[in-house]
Amino acid sequence: MTTATATTTQAQNLIPAGSWVVDQVHSTVGFEVKHMVVSTFRGDFKQFDAELDSTNGTARLVGTARPASIEVRDENLAAHLASAEFFDAASHPEIRFESTALRVDAGGNLIADGELTVKGHTEAVEAHGRLQHIAADISGSERVGITLETKVDRRAFGLDWNAQLPKGGYALGNDVTLKVALELVPRAS
Repeated sequence: MTTATATTTQAQNLIPAGSWVVDQVHSTVGFEVKHMVVSTFRGDFKQFDAELDSTNGTARLVGTARPASIEVRDENLAAHLASAEFFDAASHPEIRFESTALRVDAGGNLIADGELTVKGHTEAVEAHGRLQHIAADISGSERVGITLETKVDRRAFGLDWNAQLPKGGYALGNDVTLKVALELVPRAS
């Protein structure tokens, strides 16, 4: 058995069969970026969706977020992030991730290879995290938990805005960490 076959088989064994949808109350989608060289700025998307499908022998994860729903501590900053200088939410109302493969490494970590589309630009990404499954929660229903994280260069997606600082450096870092924590429940029939 090849390594690729082994990791695919392991991922299939890890991901329970079925069609799963996000429980938005217990899930988050957000990002982190270096701000003014000295701190980390965080934001969240309040409107998002995710589905995990493992019904036909392969597993596929698809997620979307609406940039117009970005939540930060300053409403003026939220408007700037939704503007054409950043996400251009009016012209590009959706950020999308679609997995091309779900794998498990030797340490049991989930790896999601996929395509991320932001502001009309699509790039291949590899996200790392964990998957957990419980057969029965407090109400007796199954749940799947997925946490994933990846780092991207925002400029690859046309998010070029920046401001030079008077003594050197820039207001924003180029590397952005995307973080999702999804709690998924079986799709209602």
